[in-house]
Amino acid sequence: MADQPAGDALRALGRGDPGPATALVARMGRDLLAHWRGEEEGLFAVMGGDPEYAGHIGSLVREHRELAAVLGRVDPGRAEDVVQLREAVDELHRHIAKEEDGLFPASLTALSGEEWDRSVAAWRAAHPDAPGGLGLP
Repeated sequence: MADQPAGDALRALGRGDPGPATALVARMGRDLLAHWRGEEEGLFAVMGGDPEYAGHIGSLVREHRELAAVLGRVDPGRAEDVVQLREAVDELHRHIAKEEDGLFPASLTALSGEEWDRSVAAWRAAHPDAPGGLGLP
C-alpha cells in the first residue's frame, strides 16, 4: 500500500533527488487517505462501538490525522522536512504494526458476519478501483 511510495521517496532523498520524492509523498498521502477512510468507515466504525476497543481505535484515528498533517505539509526539498518525513514513515510502520498485531487479529473473533459485511462494504467503497475491491495490490 503506502510502503512502496514511502520507501521509494526515502531512497530518492538518500540519492539527493527530491523531485521524485515530492510526487511519491503526494501519492503516499492519497493512498493512505483512501486506506484510512476504508478502515475508519469500516472496521473502526464497527469495532468502535465496543468499549473494549474504542480507546485503541481512537488512538489509531488520531495517528491517521497526525500522519496526514505531516504528509500534507512536508517539502522533500527542505532538509528539516526530510527529517520529519523519515520520522513519519517510521511512525507509519509502528502504526501499521499496532493494527496488524493488535486490532486486526482481535477483529477475527470480535465481529459477527453482519459486522464483517459492513466493514468490507465500507472498505470497498473507499477503494472502488482496487482489484478484488479490498484495496489489495
